[in-house]
Amino acid sequence: MARSLKKGPFVDHHLIDKVVKLNKGGTKKTVKTWSRRSMIVPEMVGHTFDVHNGRKFISVFVSENMVGHRLGEFSPTRVFKGHGSKKTTEAAAGKPA
Repeated sequence: MARSLKKGPFVDHHLIDKVVKLNKGGTKKTVKTWSRRSMIVPEMVGHTFDVHNGRKFISVFVSENMVGHRLGEFSPTRVFKGHGSKKTTEAAAGKPA
């Protein structure tokens, strides 16, 4: 369910404070965050965030197209290693001689 327009986008206070501080100083340092739930707002465009995915930090450079999405969408938590290859399926089926 979407958030009410009256409330506005949710961004953790500590994260938006860091972004505002970087914008005032004019610096482009990487911001390390665990806040995957925070919405990307226009003030974040041009900054790089290290978003935690449960195991490590993934670098996410924010562009204009990302506004309105959440930080966690760009830091995948699962690694798809593919379905069984042809060799493994043949070995499991017991290739007839």
